[in-house]
Amino acid sequence: MTLPAFHPVVLEWLHQRFGRATPIQEAGWPVVASGRHVLLAAPTGSGKTLAAFLWALSELLSSEPLPDETRVLYVSPLRALSHDVQRNLQEPLREIGELAGARGVRLPGVRVAVRTGDTLPSERERMKRRPPHILVTTPESLYILLTAQASRRLLRTVRTVIVDELHAVAQDKRGAHLSLSLERLEALAGRPIQRIGLSATARPLEELAGLLVGAARVLPDGRPDCVVVDAGWQREWDLSVWVPQQVLGPVATHEVWSEVYDRIAELAQQHRTTLVFVSTRRLAERLAHRLSLRLGEDRVAPHHGSLARGLRHDTERRLKAGEVAVVVATASLELGIDIGTVDLVCHVGAPRAVATLLQRVGRSGHGLDRVPKGVLFPLTRDELVQCAAAVRAVRAGVLDRVRI
Repeated sequence: MTLPAFHPVVLEWLHQRFGRATPIQEAGWPVVASGRHVLLAAPTGSGKTLAAFLWALSELLSSEPLPDETRVLYVSPLRALSHDVQRNLQEPLREIGELAGARGVRLPGVRVAVRTGDTLPSERERMKRRPPHILVTTPESLYILLTAQASRRLLRTVRTVIVDELHAVAQDKRGAHLSLSLERLEALAGRPIQRIGLSATARPLEELAGLLVGAARVLPDGRPDCVVVDAGWQREWDLSVWVPQQVLGPVATHEVWSEVYDRIAELAQQHRTTLVFVSTRRLAERLAHRLSLRLGEDRVAPHHGSLARGLRHDTERRLKAGEVAVVVATASLELGIDIGTVDLVCHVGAPRAVATLLQRVGRSGHGLDRVPKGVLFPLTRDELVQCAAAVRAVRAGVLDRVRI
């Protein structure tokens, strides 16, 4: 494998930490290092984030001196994913720093910060006084940053923008809104900015690439001026549909719900950590309460966008540390979050799309050497048909078509 010219300490850390690159990293790093716009597509747990970030980290660590300016902007569709990425960047930076110290190599300190609706005013002021080299944010917060005069100064120096889980915003107003913000960002910088997109489950990729780079960046043949590195999305999946003893009807009965609570509690006791996805915040609270009556209050936690910042972050920390048996979540934990301890995902109700099912079940078995495991819990006859169709589509290798 021929890797680009990473900093020697970064390269040594990579070999010590992972041994070898994953397919998406091996194919993606040379393109990222070339400076071209690129869309990296690969299954969940395949190392896409490191494929996008490592070259930028190496460039920052190779800078002497490293100026106090923001060079890399990471845009995530979820606040939880933003904080997860910050944590996953801090650990490699710490390990690389320790390795450099052991080798007697002096490296500059790379700062990473998160700017979302959860960011405290004191932290926002600190960023303005001393800009982070890597800024992690959401599409909505990026829009605000591009509007306020003080934060516009922060973004003038950005050279690389990484858009994670691009497919998650492609089909609605958030995608159009983000596309506009990326154009405003480049206009503010006054020079081209490399755009790196990440996606796990989407087709056709060329349309996503077009959304990433914008309508003005096309090749003579009309295709987007963007390299698509496709490592595929198919992998081994352990998927099943649970059917209650009660006959399913047009609506969910109390008897069906009682069976659902009991079965999820039973499965949770057979696994280390279980993540349960539901459709609404109200249902997340209700299901978490019912499961806590069966498993113990300290073993179950809800997670959704209406929870206070501290409660959400504490639940995410406990989930990653394996300190909680069950977390009941809405889409707030759906995308890309690296939760190494989850070994089972329960999906209550029918998934909206095949990609949604894969994203959610992919929170378990997060790694190429593990098998994601998911159980679907239909509550009505219609949902039973939808769940069966979704599982059949996954096994047949069929994905939903993205419509920009």
